[in-house]
This record gives sequence, structure tokens and C-alpha cells, in this order.
Amino acid sequence: MSDNRIATYGAFWPFYLREHAKPVTRAWHYLGTTIGLTCLAMAIGTGNLLWLLAGLVSGYGPAWIGHFFFEKNKPASFRYPLWSFISDFRMYFAFLSGNLGRELAKAQAGAQQAGTGIEAVPAGEAPARQ
Repeated sequence: MSDNRIATYGAFWPFYLREHAKPVTRAWHYLGTTIGLTCLAMAIGTGNLLWLLAGLVSGYGPAWIGHFFFEKNKPASFRYPLWSFISDFRMYFAFLSGNLGRELAKAQAGAQQAGTGIEAVPAGEAPARQ
């Protein structure tokens, strides 16, 4: 039995974006990441480490809602926890910086070869100018 695990982060990132094909799934992720970062700030500000636990729960909860109810797939964090954690923030900051559209377009090009797709990017995620 072969293990079909992704061997490099460079190969994982397009896979991660394809697993977040629907804008609504990404929106749930952004909500979770924002709440998680707020909890991190609270942990730092108050010194209460329970905020870190709250950040993990409130960060992953909305993301998993997006996967289970909208994307209809299993979160990549189940199989690739570290790379998924990194990619959550990468996707979040790519969205905030206006670069996510370009990243989605690259993943879409790879997805066309694989026969999968990414839904259209909403106006707030438009590809960056070339």
C-alpha cells in the first residue's frame, strides 16, 4: 500500500488552495483566523494562557464548518497539521494583501490538469496587477 502523502510544502500549497475552492469556505477560515489572532492578543495582553486554548477552538471551529458544510471535504489539518496551520495564515495574509487572486489562479491552472476547480474569486480577492 503506497502512502500518497504530499512530500513538499511547495506541492502542498496549491493542494491547500484547491481544498478551499469555495469563497464561503475561505470566508469561514478568515473568520476563524481573525478570532484566533484576537485570542492570541488577549493571551499576550492578559497573561492568561486559557486564551490560547480559546484561540485554537475558535480558530479551527469556523474553518471546519466551512469544510464540512460548504466545501464538503475533510480539512487538510487532519492529515497535514503543521502545513495547514502555516497555510491558514498564508491564505489569510494573501487575502488581506490582495495577492490571493494570483495564488488562486496558479492553483487553478494546476487544478485544470487534475480535473478539479476553484470557484470565481469575489471582488475583494481580485488578482493582483501583473
